[in-house]
Amino acid sequence: MKYIDEFRKENPVHRLSEEIHKRCQGKKMTFMEVCGTHTMSIARYGIRELLPKTIELISGPGCPVCVTPNRIIDTAVSLARVKDVIIATFGDMMKVPGSSSSLENERSQGRDVRVVTSTMEALSIASRNPDKKIIFIGVGFETTAPTIAASVLEAREKNLSNYYIVCAHKLIPPAMETLSRGEVNIDGYICPGHVSAVIGSEPYRFLAEKYGIGCVVSGFEPSDILQSILMLVNQIVNEEAKVEIQYKRVVKPEGNRAAYEIMMSVLEPCDSDWRGIGMIPDSGLKLRDEFSDMDAVEQIPVDIEPLREQKGCICGKILQGMAKPFDCVHFGKSCTPENPIGPCMVSSEGTCAAYYKYQRR
Repeated sequence: MKYIDEFRKENPVHRLSEEIHKRCQGKKMTFMEVCGTHTMSIARYGIRELLPKTIELISGPGCPVCVTPNRIIDTAVSLARVKDVIIATFGDMMKVPGSSSSLENERSQGRDVRVVTSTMEALSIASRNPDKKIIFIGVGFETTAPTIAASVLEAREKNLSNYYIVCAHKLIPPAMETLSRGEVNIDGYICPGHVSAVIGSEPYRFLAEKYGIGCVVSGFEPSDILQSILMLVNQIVNEEAKVEIQYKRVVKPEGNRAAYEIMMSVLEPCDSDWRGIGMIPDSGLKLRDEFSDMDAVEQIPVDIEPLREQKGCICGKILQGMAKPFDCVHFGKSCTPENPIGPCMVSSEGTCAAYYKYQRR
């Protein structure tokens, strides 16, 4: 298959669905996807409706905006209020509510908050505004972390001393280990294709060897996802747990070593707080000491308001697979994409946003 539409054709999709029904043999299985793009695709293409009732798909912490805790949002809000500061951020971060405000709200009050599509655009803003401090809000997984690292190296090369980072990047495998020890029984993981394009498939091997949970790195089209589910079903039926790559047209076992090495030359692992999950050792990334002069949190001290969570929001449980959007009293009522209460409704990759858009019926 060479073109996207080939991965969406009806006949291959239904053949895969029929094979899953045949192979699952009535066994109960729970698979978790840990990628927001998978979450959206599963809802958009009605993948759940194509599966046996004994197979349950649950969403994990695959949306980087969703797992970012309020403390980071509050920090970004406080930095936006500093004189001569320009905040640069991806669009998904704008509406995420912090303890009492959001970046969108700060912009409406006159703060200079700009939506960018890449770190290179943020660097361009820094180059054009030498009298301002440009702060990029670095949120994401291993997919976007190399771009942050590349921007730091380029800023150093161009002597842009006014470019700063709020580094809130997170690493997926440590979070998956925490989930594997949690309350939810997970029989297999649909692993993120974008993240795996950088880190490869080997970082998931411990999940199969230590916890007996199979992993399949999947693409994002209907045929990709159904084939990945079939591969997990076959592992369970054959009583084996291993790491496989369905998304072979993009992902290699070793990943993208060049991107990974750039990332690790600038950033290093640190303990990190995940919304709803808590502190996970070595699950985040921070700037290495030699780049600390570009760390906005260290170099631009601000007073941050007392932490306050949104009352009644269950995003934390949804991110652990312990609840679904329909379990929330706010879903589709007081919480909508236009007026979100929690980040799972804000992000274009959030579970609540996916259910709201495609599965409210």
